[in-house]
Amino acid sequence: MKKMKNKNPNVAYFCMEFGLAKNLRIYAGGLGILAGDILKTANESYYPLIGIGLLWKKGYTKQLIGDNNFPYDSYPTYEEIYDKLEDTGVVVEVPIKEQTIFTKVWKLEGYGNTPLYLLDTNLPQNDEQQIITDKLYIGSEEKRVAQEMILGIGGMKAIRELDLNIDVFHFNEGHAVLAGTELIKEKMKKNIKFEKAWEETRNEIVFTTHTPVKEGNESHSLELLGKLGAFNGLTFDQMDKIGGNPFNMTVAGLRLARKANAVSQLHGKTANEMWGDVSSKAPIKSITNGVNRKTWVDHSIITNYDDNKKLWKIHQEHKQKLLDYIQRKNAVSLRKDRLTIGFARRAANYKRPDLIFRKPEVIGEYLENNKIQIIFSGKAHPEDENGKKMVQNLINMSQKYPESVTFIEDYDIKVGKLLTKGVDVWLNNPRKPQEASGTSGMKAAMNGVLNLSILDGWWPEACQHGENGWQFGDGYVGEGQDEHDLNALYEVLLNEVIPTYYEDKNKWIEMMQASIDSTYDRFSAKNMLEKYYEDLYN
Repeated sequence: MKKMKNKNPNVAYFCMEFGLAKNLRIYAGGLGILAGDILKTANESYYPLIGIGLLWKKGYTKQLIGDNNFPYDSYPTYEEIYDKLEDTGVVVEVPIKEQTIFTKVWKLEGYGNTPLYLLDTNLPQNDEQQIITDKLYIGSEEKRVAQEMILGIGGMKAIRELDLNIDVFHFNEGHAVLAGTELIKEKMKKNIKFEKAWEETRNEIVFTTHTPVKEGNESHSLELLGKLGAFNGLTFDQMDKIGGNPFNMTVAGLRLARKANAVSQLHGKTANEMWGDVSSKAPIKSITNGVNRKTWVDHSIITNYDDNKKLWKIHQEHKQKLLDYIQRKNAVSLRKDRLTIGFARRAANYKRPDLIFRKPEVIGEYLENNKIQIIFSGKAHPEDENGKKMVQNLINMSQKYPESVTFIEDYDIKVGKLLTKGVDVWLNNPRKPQEASGTSGMKAAMNGVLNLSILDGWWPEACQHGENGWQFGDGYVGEGQDEHDLNALYEVLLNEVIPTYYEDKNKWIEMMQASIDSTYDRFSAKNMLEKYYEDLYN
């Protein structure tokens, strides 16, 4: 990789998933979409940044709705993904549990992205271990560690074999931290002592932390890592110094990096409190996430948004496209002249997808009279029974209110694009402070869809209440939080959002314009990547 004229450092961006296009099912959700947006934006802005990931032959779950409205997971094999890849001719070897795992390195371009190198264990010489890279985020703990060894250790070996000249290694989440131990091992082979090798390695690594729930940050016992060969030449004590025992992947990321970042201003505070007791960690700065505008924002909205009539007309066209899709997919006829709310994200307990339904005596009449329509989408993690029950509950609600509530199964990039352009309001009600960022709201905002959100993630930075969207609640955290937030949601929805939509169209359109104005540049991936280069990489 040649250095650019602007002398920016060459960066290798490691991530477990990359969301580049609907038909490349090598992503699960927000983490992957962010990674894909970064590669696209680097390409558009001529930044020397490449991606390192895994080739998931069966991808993430294709989650469909089965009996009793309960979701089930299927994993069709995507052989056609191989047609889109370029063979680099490189195969690297990663010893796992005393077996050599041969790992092929593919190159993926052609989606507006800088090169993405994908590691693949689906080779006949690996026997039953071919399946290490078959499914994303599913399988035993041993399999997860094996995947992380392929990403980290295999990824570093691939960079060396491909002779890529990399200055900075960026780990997006803790999955890639074994690339850091591989860097230490490389130096120790040159007779550099462990502590010195670690110190030198820190100068090459930056780290992004996401999950603001301590339990959501992955850890594994050192005994298991030792059994699988993940020490990679380091000793038990050396691994303990890096990540503790159990070996916490986020702690290791923070101790292996010279700088780290959180993904919104609020998340920066949360992350610094959460990891405050970790010794020798990198300082955690806040760099708020951004989205790739070319992928997510409709060009005609941006070129016409200062013309009220044109903006409204274009929005109505997007809304019709969405409603037509729902008619085809779900055989449900929603009305174009009704206030339409979108809620689409991973079905997780803290995101509270069913919050709006929790007092049917308040919200019921608005749904029965078609005053509001709500479109839901999202997948539960395949092993999250509670998340699946939430999806089941949403589908039950769509049967209770068949003319005003619907659920789109198997949420993906295509559905995400339709929703963030086609609904009128983007609803977001995670349990604060558990939302790290929430980029779907940024996509909606840039398309003139008005956010209705609690003050969590990115929204506290953007919200001008009643001008470019609405907040509900005052950011309260504590006992009775759900009840507090629910009452606040009803208060704002029923007394501000609904009356504005039906009684003051001009104000609504002005709010759409303000939404676009206040977010289009500020929350772009271009802005985020500039800050990465200024504050993390250089």
